[in-house]
Amino acid sequence: MSFLNQPILAYAGEIRSAVLVIHGEKAHSCYFSRDAFAKLNGDNKELLLIPNAVHTDLYDRTDIIPFDKLVDFFQKNLK
Repeated sequence: MSFLNQPILAYAGEIRSAVLVIHGEKAHSCYFSRDAFAKLNGDNKELLLIPNAVHTDLYDRTDIIPFDKLVDFFQKNLK
């Protein structure tokens, strides 16, 4: 079956692991992160939208990449 025909988020609600979703607020694909996050269950999930950022800003704009949040999230959830 083609990847495009797969229900990509069908089992998102079954994820038990901690999840941090980071996306640029102005990215054209931001809707997908919001939709995916809405399907997640549990209290160990976080959605972080970076103000005024587009998709590619989070590749190399080190001034807006939330490194402190990444460190905090991983220290809290990787034990």
